Amino acid sequence: MTAVESRPAGVLAAEKPKHRPFGARVKAFVALTKPRVIELLLMTTVPVMFLAAEGVPDMWLVLATCVGGYLSAGGAGAFNMYYDRDIDAMMDRTSQRPLVTGMVSPRECLVFAATLTVGSTVWFWFLVNPLSAVLSLGASLFYTVVYTMILKRRTAQNIVWGGIAGCLPVLIGWSAVRNEVSWASVILFLVIFFWTPPHYWPLSMKVKDDYERVGVPMLPVVAGNKVVARQIVLYSWVMVGVSLLLTPLGYTGWFYTVVAVACGAFWLKEAHALQARAKAGITGAKLKEMRLFHWSITYVSLLFTAVAIDPFLR
Repeated sequence: MTAVESRPAGVLAAEKPKHRPFGARVKAFVALTKPRVIELLLMTTVPVMFLAAEGVPDMWLVLATCVGGYLSAGGAGAFNMYYDRDIDAMMDRTSQRPLVTGMVSPRECLVFAATLTVGSTVWFWFLVNPLSAVLSLGASLFYTVVYTMILKRRTAQNIVWGGIAGCLPVLIGWSAVRNEVSWASVILFLVIFFWTPPHYWPLSMKVKDDYERVGVPMLPVVAGNKVVARQIVLYSWVMVGVSLLLTPLGYTGWFYTVVAVACGAFWLKEAHALQARAKAGITGAKLKEMRLFHWSITYVSLLFTAVAIDPFLR
């Protein structure tokens, strides 16, 4: 899941800035955790807990899961910034990240990331349950090692398989309540899995010059807009189809179904419109690729809100 940053390109700081105010340092460490991304991760975690509980879950458990989730995802985000600090310095949207500006040193970032990762695992193990702790640690390691270190700079399928890390909070939310993983959580896991590429590729289309400059083979860098748009449409149809499986399997009722159909229909309309513009050879601002990116965030918010509300209407 993705938040947009838009700032002028910078140069990786070779030395610490001479003046590092305490308040600015605190903000920098918070920025290392990618809080806007974590908002979306928690948006998929908490509603699943309501579905798993078939009503209102234990609020202390919800709080413990959210805190643990923030620590875990924050640690992974910090590891990502540590590893990518070289290319972050050359990309417009990441040029003001804390390691690039020197507000946080690489050593400080690494210690911070490790502390959050270990702390979140211990937190989940003792305050939630061991299964959630294992899933949380797995998500952190997958994002850090599989996506950031292995896939991101090597393959155009990076965001497809790397996106698995962003799907695991769904399983964590369910396991926190049920201490198991069920088909309902797997279906919602797959919704996020198929949501991630058409969510991120429009943003990649917008900033493909950034990725091309640093040699990261995001799909829009190695393929034309027509190919990317076709892939977006394909994943969109599969995502919408998977989202509708919950009801026939008995996990959700009419309310979720109505929301899933309405939101899915609007998504497909936007995806096909983007494809039509790409086929027509439209480029630049008129391509309007960010329309789908922004809608994708609204879509997942509305869909998972429906997941939380539906148990009360059956």
